[in-house]
Amino acid sequence: MATYKVEICGVNTAKLPILKDNEKEELFARIQKGDQQARDTYIQGNLRLVLSVIKRFNNHNENVDDLFQIGCIGLMKAIDNFDVTVGVKFSTYAVPMIIGEIRRYLRDNSSYRIPRSLRDIAYKAMQAKEALSRTSQKEPTLDEISEASGIPTEDIVYALDAIQTPLSLFDPVYTDGGDTLYVMDQISDKKNKEENWVEDLSLSDALSRLNDRDERIIKLRFFEGKTQIEVAEEIHISQAQVSRLEKNALKSMYQYLKL
Repeated sequence: MATYKVEICGVNTAKLPILKDNEKEELFARIQKGDQQARDTYIQGNLRLVLSVIKRFNNHNENVDDLFQIGCIGLMKAIDNFDVTVGVKFSTYAVPMIIGEIRRYLRDNSSYRIPRSLRDIAYKAMQAKEALSRTSQKEPTLDEISEASGIPTEDIVYALDAIQTPLSLFDPVYTDGGDTLYVMDQISDKKNKEENWVEDLSLSDALSRLNDRDERIIKLRFFEGKTQIEVAEEIHISQAQVSRLEKNALKSMYQYLKL
């Protein structure tokens, strides 16, 4: 998805206006009185918010113009439903609305065929959740959503799980210092532990050539099946550092074993 495009849906993103806080308050007061021009101006002033959200969907092979249009729908819904008395910034409220609208679009256009009944249950649950979120300062619980929607909690959990967009193990989580961390780096491997495959490899010599910290990282990651996050917490460094040290250690071991 080319999010670097300057013009999206006929909108020159390089020239989008930025609203000041006092302008936002004034415009929203006019919007609440039914001023359509103020609403249009407020939408224009928040299109950068839509752009920032659609960058999160870089890994989906969707047309950026389509995602931008769907994001704008989410933005307009956020404007129409925002309650200034709740005491949160508009962007804080709008971003989840925009993300939700895009995710619904991606789910509806997915190659996976989900029964209509499950989608209906999931959407009713999400609508109930959004309504509860507007009247509360905390995330609604499953029981609260169930009570508000009249749907059993078990059905809600099953329906929401069914409509989740599948992730690839190679989807990046974030990049830090040039080292990309992937979904697979967040997953524990409880099966492929030392007793299953170390017997067939001459690793002891290769491990002994590592420094103490690198050897510990390799053992925690591949012998004990811990995630990079768990390793980082145990040896008190960042996950990005664990990723770099792990890659360098594996490279060193590979070079030694290849001899």
